[in-house]
Amino acid sequence: MAYLTLRNVNKIYPNGFHAVHDFCLEAERGEFIVFVGPSGCGKSTTLRMIAGLEDISKGEFLIDGQLANQWGPREREVAMVFQSYALYPNMTVYDNLAFGLNLQGVDEDVIEERVQKTAKILGLTDYLDRMPRALSGGQRQRVAVGRSIIRKVGIFLMDEPLSNLDAKQRVTMRSEITQIHRETGATTIYVTHDQTEAMTMADRIVVMKNGYVQQVGTPKEVYFHPVNMFVAGFIGEPPMNFIRRRVENGCIAVGEHVIDLRPRLGQQAAAFEGKDIVFGFRPEAIVLGDKGKDSASVSGTVELTEMLGDNANVYVDVDTDKVILKVSPHEIPEMDSRVCFSIPNESIYLFDAQTEMTL
Repeated sequence: MAYLTLRNVNKIYPNGFHAVHDFCLEAERGEFIVFVGPSGCGKSTTLRMIAGLEDISKGEFLIDGQLANQWGPREREVAMVFQSYALYPNMTVYDNLAFGLNLQGVDEDVIEERVQKTAKILGLTDYLDRMPRALSGGQRQRVAVGRSIIRKVGIFLMDEPLSNLDAKQRVTMRSEITQIHRETGATTIYVTHDQTEAMTMADRIVVMKNGYVQQVGTPKEVYFHPVNMFVAGFIGEPPMNFIRRRVENGCIAVGEHVIDLRPRLGQQAAAFEGKDIVFGFRPEAIVLGDKGKDSASVSGTVELTEMLGDNANVYVDVDTDKVILKVSPHEIPEMDSRVCFSIPNESIYLFDAQTEMTL
């Protein structure tokens, strides 16, 4: 039996706005689940329903097999880390960490032991006597995380906890939160709009759009086997390239190249004859040059190049379509030059232009 179960959970506000539609998920004990999607897609609302901070309009939420819709946050035994650090500014780091345990009436010796252990895990031992204003953003975020893990609850809920940090701090905190999760073994639900955080931290990812779940899967599943164009375009940096074309004789024309889709479409090829289809490929999947057999070749004009150190992004105009190629820094083509590149057959994605579902 799953530890956390959400069955057709909906959130409908009094003004009629339907924020979350039939959300379904089963999370095992100790899993790290990441909700990802653009702003306003319903991921934070769903997290707040799990926490008990928002009422569930319709559907069921179960914890370890018990219906928990009407339970308060304390009964659910959850700890939550918000985007804002929410530290008490008039308390030291030690007192911030110990605050929840003091409210529970835990013995001082036990509090001392837990605070010291938590501070050691988070690298805060030397800062226990400092006030929050004397800490960096990353240190304050670690205190906020520490205040949650010190309570030894079964469920951690994190709502975009790294969004206020700079790029270097986010990388450091990602690894620290992942390590903390391994050490505590708690079930963690983590909300972010950053697909890099989702890919690097999650056991499974829930991709959301407009209040609907688009796909649930491991990072590899949502990256290599997206169910639709939204997931394919949202997961991956730079995003997947899409080229929309009309199917004629089982093929599509991309510039001066003709790409035969029949080996990929199989028996579906006849159904798409004369209709639009979307041809997709990831920027890093390409090989420069015409590789002929077992690949699709495309040509275009180089409009812009971006040197990124270990790789480079090349922006190419293919007919009227704009695509991005990720290449070696030693293979950057000249500006305004014509470039030919090949996409291996196994790296080609095809989507129904009407439904945007993967074929």
